[in-house]
Amino acid sequence: MRTSEDLRESIAESAVKRIRPKMMTVMAILVGLLPIMWSHGAGADVMKRIAAPMIGGVVTSFLLELIVYPAIYQVWRGWEMRRSPQRA
Repeated sequence: MRTSEDLRESIAESAVKRIRPKMMTVMAILVGLLPIMWSHGAGADVMKRIAAPMIGGVVTSFLLELIVYPAIYQVWRGWEMRRSPQRA
């Protein structure tokens, strides 16, 4: 990577490649856990206490991996690229 444009392109390309497997994983977990959140009956209150943090963790993981981590990486590598002079 020589320019900040190259950095942005590589981050965007990697995010596009990662979105499908991440979305499939998140949706599979959510489809499995959402019925637990809507259940009623014996033991449902205990299962809801287990399922709620898992749903929150999966959604948070999805947002972090596809939005926050690429932004942090761009700031970090951009700073590193500006700090070190280009070698010819």
